[in-house]
Amino acid sequence: MNATAPSSEYPGSHAMPRRDVEFLFPLPHIPEAVGLVRRRAHTVLTGWNLPAATIEDAVLVISELVTNAVTHALPPAVLQLSRTVSEESCALRIEVTDAGPAVSVPRPADGRHPAEHGRGTAIVTALAARHGTRVDPGGITRWADLPAV
Repeated sequence: MNATAPSSEYPGSHAMPRRDVEFLFPLPHIPEAVGLVRRRAHTVLTGWNLPAATIEDAVLVISELVTNAVTHALPPAVLQLSRTVSEESCALRIEVTDAGPAVSVPRPADGRHPAEHGRGTAIVTALAARHGTRVDPGGITRWADLPAV
C-alpha cells in the first residue's frame, strides 16, 4: 500500500506499533555517500539479527532512497532505521528525510546519460510492504516498511 500522510500522523495510513530500535545516520550530500550508507546500514541490520533476505531488500531500498535524496534534493538529509513490533508481526521502517527538491537540471539529449535512472520507485514498490511520502515544513520524508520476520 502506498500512502502520503499529513505531518500530524505517523507516516503511513495506519498507526504504527511501538518502535524497538532506532538508528540515525546523517547523509553526506555527495554521490559517494550511497556506498558508505549501504555498508553502514548492512552492519546495523546484521546486528539486529534480521534475516539475510530482509537485509538484502532493505539495503537496496536504502540505496534507492538515499540516491534520490543525494541526487535530487537539498541537504541536509538523514537516514533513519527502526524496527517495529506489533502483535501480528515485525517490520523494518526505512526513512530518508531531506530538505526538499533541488532545482532540476535538464539532462542533455545526446545520450550521455543512459537510461539508468528512474527505476527507484519501482524497486521500492516491489520490495516494500508499504511506502510513501510525508511532507513537513522542514522537508520531505520518503519511507518504506519491509517485513522483518
